[in-house]
Amino acid sequence: MLNVPPQAFPASGSQQRVAVGGRTKVPLKPGRSLMDWIRLTKSGKDLTGLKGRLIEVTEDELAKHNKKEDCWICIAGLVYNVTPYMEYHPGGEDELMKAAGTDGTDLFDQVHRWVNYESMLKECLVGRMAFKPIAAPKDISSTLPEEKKQLNGMLSERKVLGASARDTTPSYDWFQTDDMITVVIYTKQKGMNAELVIVDCQDKRLRGEIILDDYSYLVEVDLDYEVEDDFAVNIAEKIGKVEIILKKKDHSQWKVLGLPLEGHNTLIRRKERGLFYRKCKLVSKTEVTHDTRLFCFMLPKSTHLQVPIGQHVYLKQIIAGTEVVKPYTPLLPFLPLDFKEPFCQDGAHIYLMIKIYSCGLFTQALDHLQIGDDISVSNPEGNFEKSQVEALEDLFLLAAGTGFTPMVKLLNFALTKVDCLRTVKLIFFNKKEDDILWRNQLEQLALRDERFEVQFILSEPKEDWMDKRGKISSALLSECMKRSKKDSKVLICICGPAPFTEQGLQYLKDLGYSQEEIHAFTA
Repeated sequence: MLNVPPQAFPASGSQQRVAVGGRTKVPLKPGRSLMDWIRLTKSGKDLTGLKGRLIEVTEDELAKHNKKEDCWICIAGLVYNVTPYMEYHPGGEDELMKAAGTDGTDLFDQVHRWVNYESMLKECLVGRMAFKPIAAPKDISSTLPEEKKQLNGMLSERKVLGASARDTTPSYDWFQTDDMITVVIYTKQKGMNAELVIVDCQDKRLRGEIILDDYSYLVEVDLDYEVEDDFAVNIAEKIGKVEIILKKKDHSQWKVLGLPLEGHNTLIRRKERGLFYRKCKLVSKTEVTHDTRLFCFMLPKSTHLQVPIGQHVYLKQIIAGTEVVKPYTPLLPFLPLDFKEPFCQDGAHIYLMIKIYSCGLFTQALDHLQIGDDISVSNPEGNFEKSQVEALEDLFLLAAGTGFTPMVKLLNFALTKVDCLRTVKLIFFNKKEDDILWRNQLEQLALRDERFEVQFILSEPKEDWMDKRGKISSALLSECMKRSKKDSKVLICICGPAPFTEQGLQYLKDLGYSQEEIHAFTA
């Protein structure tokens, strides 16, 4: 996963665009960089046109502000005057105008809901949307004593997926001894595993999130007493029971588990949950190429988190007083060459391979981190499933630059766990020879496993380059991708800058590959 410029909407439209860090980006005028925007927001200039007043905005009023020189947009119930931001928006004016005078929340959520628009546009805030009041649904737990609700993990009616689904809705309970507190989550789902359980326990705040397909179940409480930093997570996969075992700092008996927090005991769609971050410490930084580093971050002792294959996390930094967020795909610290068992990380570290851009505000700040410095790392996100690979005969990986990163764990899993696999081919696009990531490791892998092949393709090679040249094209893909047998079960994964991915997807469709045979890694 590449660097993504902080923009509130996707980049597409008629203006000339270039790929920067994995997203299509419109060339900005001089003096219109992210840093310039941050300076403008801190200048004291009135960017709303309301002289500091906040107002309630009706739908009719919002609709009036639909022109380039007078553009209001609603995101998640908040209305912003984005007119001053037009020339600073990396996606171009066309993208902002798509939501002019309307609610742009869905458009925003579809592309990258991780962008911290509250921070980026806080000086442009006009006010809140005026909504008609609606009757709140009855909460079936409201008549129960609070202690009983905390003990039995009652779930309010509005959070249940219909009455018929109540028997399969997760719940929780808790137990104690003199030394331990055990929180038990009954997911009622088979096949539960460590990648689906995310637990953080910091400053008495316990947060346990269970991923259930597109949904997320959350237990989140301010604990009654302090506990030790380290804890244990036990998972009974077949019955879907998750135990979080906490060590008491004292031996007192707890009357209640703690005070429920806002999202406690809810089952909602993952995209509605919002991202949760924890501070991770930089423990090493290694040069991979002239402009790419391998960062190793250590998770807190009080965190249980494993990033699944093909999923990404978000890094968040405060730059000049503004939160900036970008997605990256964790990978392994090296490319394993032993195919007896899949390489298993210790679960305490996250490795990220990141290209440092000379004019990149975010990556320059990353590169200046010192060993021991902290950075905020989010929960994993992504829609890739291992099941897409488990019955494959042929796997083709199309990567450009650091679009190679999601392929690393995928390669390791496919070559160690997929017995029916006949061929795995990585077609790796770069500009120059010294841009190729882990070239030696990839060539060693090809020598060690006859199923694996790597093809390097350069768009700006030196004269003595003996391998393929050019950019992604229908003819090149047709030449490089051959099934091991007619009608073999195939999957093609693609990742890189937006134009590379968009063009690649079109070429693959033109070549007759079905939607089920293609997966694009995007943030």
